[in-house]
Amino acid sequence: MKKVLVIGGTTFDSIVYLDKLPSPEPQTIHYAPFNETIGSTGAGKALNLTKLGVENTLHSIIGKDIFGEKIVKNLEDAGVTFIYDIDPNGTERHINLMDENGGRISIFITQSSSELELNMDKIEKEIKECDLIVLNIIGYTKQLIPLIKKYKKPVWTDLHDYNVGNPYHEDFIEMADSIFVSSDNMKDYRPTMEKWIEQGKELVVCTHGKEGSTALTKEGQWIETSIIKDYKFKDANGAGDSFFSGFLSYYLKGKPIDECLKAGTICAGLCITSNELVFEGLSEEFLNREFEKYYM
Repeated sequence: MKKVLVIGGTTFDSIVYLDKLPSPEPQTIHYAPFNETIGSTGAGKALNLTKLGVENTLHSIIGKDIFGEKIVKNLEDAGVTFIYDIDPNGTERHINLMDENGGRISIFITQSSSELELNMDKIEKEIKECDLIVLNIIGYTKQLIPLIKKYKKPVWTDLHDYNVGNPYHEDFIEMADSIFVSSDNMKDYRPTMEKWIEQGKELVVCTHGKEGSTALTKEGQWIETSIIKDYKFKDANGAGDSFFSGFLSYYLKGKPIDECLKAGTICAGLCITSNELVFEGLSEEFLNREFEKYYM
C-alpha cells in the first residue's frame, strides 16, 4: 500500500451559520448557530484519507495551548498519524461565517508562523518513507521544499482559490507534479491549466463548486465531471479537501482519471451534507458503494 505524507495545515475554528453573509453596514446579529472544531487543509485531507484507508502521516505546527491539545486529541481519536512542531505564535484559529448557499467569510483571528525551527530529522524520515507528498500552501512548508527536492518524490499541491500571478504560490507551483485549484478567482481557467501542463505537470484538476470539475492530463485530455445533486447541502466547509482526498484515494489504486474525478465528487458531495470537516460515515467501502450507485 502506498503511503502519503501530508505537510501543513491545522487550525481550530469557530464555524458560524447565517442565513446570509453580513452586509457592510454596522449591525447586531442576536443569535447564530455555531460549531467549534478542527480545521484547515492538512487536517481535512488527513482525516479523509484515513477514513478511506489510505496510509498517511500529517505534519503540521500547533501552539502549546488548549487549542493545540484539542487538535491532537481530535486527530488521534480519528486514527490519524500526526507529527507536529510547536509554533511559538500559538495555534492558528479562524472564524468562518457560512451562509446557506455555501458562501464563506474566513477571519484569521490568529495566524501561524511562516518561519520557525522544525525537527528536520523527523520530517526527513517521513519524506524518505512516503510514496507521495501533499504539500499544502501553508507558510512554514516553503522551508521544506529543498529537502523535498532531495528525494524526488511525487508532489501534489492544492492552490485553493488561486489568483493568477500571485507570487506567493509560485514556489508551490514550481515544486508540484500535480496541481489542484478552484476556479473561484479564475473564471478563464483553461489557459492556466494548459500553461501548467506545458511546464511539465503530470495533471491539473480545477473544481468549480456547483458546476463540477475539470481535469487536464499531460497527454492533453480534457475530462469533465458534474456534481451529484442528490447530496443535500448543509455546510461547504472541507468540501475541497474531501474532493482532493477522494480523487487521490482512487488515483493510488491506479484508477483512470475520470473515475478519480467521480470519487472526488462523491466525497465532496458527502462532505456538504455534514457540519463536520469530513463526512462522519465515510469509508473506502461506502465510497465504492456510492460510486456503484451513481456511476455504474
